[in-house]
Amino acid sequence: MKKPKYKRVLLKLGGESFSGEKGFGIDIKKINFISQQLAEIRKLGVEIAIVIGGGNIFRGQEGSASGINRVSADYMGMLATVINALALQDSLEKLGIETRVQTAIEMKAIAEPYIRRRAMRHLEKNRVVILASGTGNPYFTTDTAASLRAIELNAEAVLKATKVDGIYESDPMINKEAVKFNKLGFLEFLNKGLKVMDATSISLCMENNIPVIVFNLNLTGNIKRVILGEKIGTIVKGE
Repeated sequence: MKKPKYKRVLLKLGGESFSGEKGFGIDIKKINFISQQLAEIRKLGVEIAIVIGGGNIFRGQEGSASGINRVSADYMGMLATVINALALQDSLEKLGIETRVQTAIEMKAIAEPYIRRRAMRHLEKNRVVILASGTGNPYFTTDTAASLRAIELNAEAVLKATKVDGIYESDPMINKEAVKFNKLGFLEFLNKGLKVMDATSISLCMENNIPVIVFNLNLTGNIKRVILGEKIGTIVKGE
């Protein structure tokens, strides 16, 4: 059996990953699909931390644009990530995978508070750690939370799961002629102003030399392929 390239990874799942064809809310079939993919890489002995977005329920920036106070809107978005985290936890545990949900905003009745050392210990015990509420601060995206947690937890790579097969020069859903990048340097990513991840999250990975791999979540087995080091999607790394 081929050995995994990474021992510990941080998987970033956008809220839209949970919504299925509806484009909003929670699609249990889609969550179960993701859980089955995670079960496959758990068999490889890979330690997995997951940061979850909440855009399928509420997106802070959109709420702010609608007139809600930006700080309040961002906290509403953080709470949406907790709903997604609990849904994923339920799905994973039905497959016999031990999990822990940790939140950056304390809510003891449903999840542990995020404590770095405790999260590290869970990973060492082969538990999947699901991290919700972003950084716990307004004005920061869940992409930035993913980069921050990857650094804190000594992850070897950030895996950014999307609905397209990598990073393109423009939105391939709109521009069918858009050119895909197989590999990018961090500075190249920033200079091109690409929007797949925000500049803060990429800068954090650049400063700490953590590669970011952007790939299509919707193809069965793709998470495993990334873990095994197959060349799919787009990798963003140091020069």
